Amino acid sequence: MFDLKHLISAEEDEKRKTRPKSAVVCGYPISIFFIVVNEFCERFSYYGMRAVLVLYFKYFLRWDDDFATTIYHTFVALCYLTPILGAIVADSWLGKFKTIVYLSIVYTLGQIIMAVSAIHDITDTNKDGTPDNMTVHVALSMVGLMLIALGTGGIKPCVAAFGGDQFEDHQEKQRSTFFSIFYLSINAGSLLSTVITPILRAQECGIHTQQKCYPLAFGVPAALMVVALIVFIVGSGMYNKTAPQGNIMVKVCKCIGFAVKNRFRHRSSQYPKKEHWMDWAEDKYDKLLIAQVKMVLKVLFLYIPLPMFWALFDQQGSRWTLQATTMDGDFGVLIIQPDQMQTVNPILILILVPIVDSLIYPLISKCKLNFSPLRRMTVGMFLAAMAFVAAGLVQIQIDQTLPKFPSSTESQVKFINMVNRRLDVRAGTHQFTLEPFTANDDYLTFEQIVDLNLGSNVTYVKSLQDGSRNTMVIVQDGGESKISLCLQFHDITAKPEQGANAIRFFNGFDSALNVTVGNQDYGETVPNNMSTYVDVPQGDAQFRIWNSAGQECVYSQKLGFGSSYTLIIPPTFTYDQNCSQSIRPVMNIGQNSFHMAWQIPQYFLITAGEVVFSVTGLEFSYSQAPSNMKSVLQAGWLLTVAVGNIIVLIVAEAATLSEQWAEYILFASLLVVVCFVFAFMAYFYTYIDPTKIEAEFAQKEPEEKGKRKSLEMVKKMDPVDRLDDDSSSSSSSDNEEKM
Repeated sequence: MFDLKHLISAEEDEKRKTRPKSAVVCGYPISIFFIVVNEFCERFSYYGMRAVLVLYFKYFLRWDDDFATTIYHTFVALCYLTPILGAIVADSWLGKFKTIVYLSIVYTLGQIIMAVSAIHDITDTNKDGTPDNMTVHVALSMVGLMLIALGTGGIKPCVAAFGGDQFEDHQEKQRSTFFSIFYLSINAGSLLSTVITPILRAQECGIHTQQKCYPLAFGVPAALMVVALIVFIVGSGMYNKTAPQGNIMVKVCKCIGFAVKNRFRHRSSQYPKKEHWMDWAEDKYDKLLIAQVKMVLKVLFLYIPLPMFWALFDQQGSRWTLQATTMDGDFGVLIIQPDQMQTVNPILILILVPIVDSLIYPLISKCKLNFSPLRRMTVGMFLAAMAFVAAGLVQIQIDQTLPKFPSSTESQVKFINMVNRRLDVRAGTHQFTLEPFTANDDYLTFEQIVDLNLGSNVTYVKSLQDGSRNTMVIVQDGGESKISLCLQFHDITAKPEQGANAIRFFNGFDSALNVTVGNQDYGETVPNNMSTYVDVPQGDAQFRIWNSAGQECVYSQKLGFGSSYTLIIPPTFTYDQNCSQSIRPVMNIGQNSFHMAWQIPQYFLITAGEVVFSVTGLEFSYSQAPSNMKSVLQAGWLLTVAVGNIIVLIVAEAATLSEQWAEYILFASLLVVVCFVFAFMAYFYTYIDPTKIEAEFAQKEPEEKGKRKSLEMVKKMDPVDRLDDDSSSSSSSDNEEKM
């Protein structure tokens, strides 16, 4: 996230046209206030939408974890590829103002389409709460995300630079303060959105049925983007707008392309070798530009290992959020949603940046340690690797708390005794005793068929479906000692979604019962039958049990996250003051017991790595780049983020690791290897002073221009004059040889 907040283009040296003075408030152009508000709203819109995106893929579009992760990182990669296009369009064609307006319209349209795609009612023809045509929702989502990627990426390199354009050359101090305020607006927007949109997602809404409110979670960011666009346009008359002056990135690419092409043409050994392959561009481009391109390429070469860092960093919004869905988010005074854990990152950034800058770095300097920028970046990569080791350890602990579900060739069974006496049960090779109205503690594993013996020559042979979980309820039918029925019901074979609790009832009472919880209705359950599952949120659940005669009983149970229970209503149930005491809960899946707070160490490590890596990387890049080519390095930096996200989607699809903790360790190991490669490359890097090099070429430039002018004059001369000059030059050379 931090790199997005530091894409502040350094274009102080850009040539500006003479422009009228704009209104000033407290020494600042009034136009910048519109730009800051616009940036706050746009960042709220982007990060708010992104915070809930992977859960939308998993729970609404019903994609598995790997595919949801793949599409998420494809989207993020596109968001970091399109800034190159935006910069070229702004500098070469439309200018910054028009580029921001046009692409913001595209951006807003994409956010609105995303909000519409999340409305389940538009295809829910049978009104059961599930979309009947998921293709429509997927298609709308993909169109929306592509428009958002084009919009947010396209305006990314323009907004900060456009803000810098509002200041006069003598307002250096105000411009510097503006960039600080601009950065804070990005942090504020991202922090607030990652807190608010998960809360909106957790609400329930709908026309026919109430579901998790993804339309609201996407709709509020869409509304903020509309506000951002309106605010920016309202300030139109106050802006200083510079005309497009050509994009240096295009010029650099042309220079490199010409050098490569010219080198290929002169690949024969008869041509003299040049000191650097870029020197082959001297036939068309001046030496200053070539020297500047060499400096840029030197830094870009160091960028090659960097995508691996971003491959780990951007998984906070995908794998780490999915990890949080299997954890306990009860912090006592507040309940944290899985997607809200991402707020730890911006909070820690605001804490760590001043600590690192004002305490850690000065302390290291006083110890006389050479903590150079490239060494800082190496440490940042190592910290990110350690964050994924921590994530792997957390995942191992989570896996120990998860139930063991049956494999594709196995089945599992839990037995409930609804007979008002103790039963000795033999199921296959398992023998156990069941007290009245209780169940055995754990599921028993079988293969396809289970032989069940309940004593007194009562036996059953039950066939089981592969990969299924089942509950067998032993009920009494007839006299006191006669057991005649063993009822079989299918159980869920995965943790309940979104941290909810899957609760159902078995009615052992002698009449039909109705059960409601909150605004959800189980419907009528006849005697000796199981109700459907209902997803009940965390907290104190109040179940209202009632019959057609108007009698009712309220049963309360405190629920955590991700559990599943079968609540037994026994034959001895009565509607009185103590009615709830006769109801027996049978746990099928335990609640999430490993606390979300254990994710904080991995967030701390990845954020510390980000602060050391990202800030230092950008500062190093700018210090080593020519003054007019910082935008080229910005594009290169964004490209490393895009490639990093592509790495994630390749690993997510290609890796065959069955355990999630193993994937975390794989990523950590890859980054450690890349860390050593980067350290080796950094060891041989020689720091340069671009200003000094440019000054040297500036001194030589008049001489170069004089030589070029002489050559042009020679070319324009009359052939006879040229012949005379040639003969005089040859005679003078002959005289020199004789001397």
